[in-house]
Amino acid sequence: MQSLRNLALAGATALALVPAAARGADLPAPPMFRAPIVEDYGAWYLRGDIGITNQRVKKLDSPAPGFDTTTMLVQGFDSAGLFGLGVGYKFNNWFRFDVTGEFRAGAHFSALDNFPCGACATGFGVDRFEATKSEWLFLANAFFDLGTWHGVTPFVGAGVGFDRLTIGNFTDTNIVNTAIGFSDSNSRWNFAWALHAGLAYQVTPNFTVELAYRFVSLGNGATNDLIGFDGTNATFNPILFKHVTSNDIKLGVRWMFAENFFPSYEPPLIRKY
Repeated sequence: MQSLRNLALAGATALALVPAAARGADLPAPPMFRAPIVEDYGAWYLRGDIGITNQRVKKLDSPAPGFDTTTMLVQGFDSAGLFGLGVGYKFNNWFRFDVTGEFRAGAHFSALDNFPCGACATGFGVDRFEATKSEWLFLANAFFDLGTWHGVTPFVGAGVGFDRLTIGNFTDTNIVNTAIGFSDSNSRWNFAWALHAGLAYQVTPNFTVELAYRFVSLGNGATNDLIGFDGTNATFNPILFKHVTSNDIKLGVRWMFAENFFPSYEPPLIRKY
C-alpha cells in the first residue's frame, strides 16, 4: 500500500512539471549583441576643380641700369579661369593626400609708371605696360578634415610643387615719346607652394562637393628681350615679374572608389527562437 502511494505522488509531481517545462521552451533565449563594426581603411579618389584667380605681382623689375628709379603708379591682373584634375588617397577620416595638375588661363596685365627723363619736356617719362600671363601648376597636397556636422566637413591643407609661368604679348609703350617695345612669349619653371581652406559636403558615400579658398605662390616671370619699334633691342631687357601670387576661389568634386568607407555601425543582433 505504501509503495502505491509513493508511485501516485511521483506521477502527480511529473504531471505538474510538464506544463512548466513547456512554458519554458517558449521563452526567447537571452539576446546576443554584436559589437559595433568600425571600418577604417584607405580609399582612392579622383578630383576635378574649376575656379577663378585673383593674381598679384609684387613689382616689375629689370637688371638694366636706371630701372630702379622707375615709380610704378598702378599695376594688376584681370581675373581668369582655372581648370584642374587630380588623383588622391584618403587614409582615414581626417587625413587625405592628392596630386593635381592645373591650367590657369591667360590673365591680362596692365601697369603704368613714370621715370626721370631729362630729354622730356615735363622732366619725366611715362610707360604703359601690357601683357598676358598664364601657367601650368602641379602640386602635391595634404589635407586635414576637421570633423563633420550635418554632412559638412571643414578642412585645411598645404601643397608644394612647381609651375610653368608664361608671360606673353608684352608691350612697353612710352606715352611721351610714342615709342613701343615688344617681346615674344617666354616661359620659366618655378617652385610653387599653396595653402588651402574650405568646406566639403558629402552628397553620397562616394561623391563629395567642395568650396575652397587657396593662396598660391607662383614665383617669378620674365619677358624675352624687348625689341624696339625700330627693330633694335630696347633698353630694359628683360622685364621681370617679381613674386607672383594668387588668391583663388575653387569649386571641386571628389569621387571615392571604395564603398562604405566611412565608419559604420550595425544594430545589435537579437536572435529569436
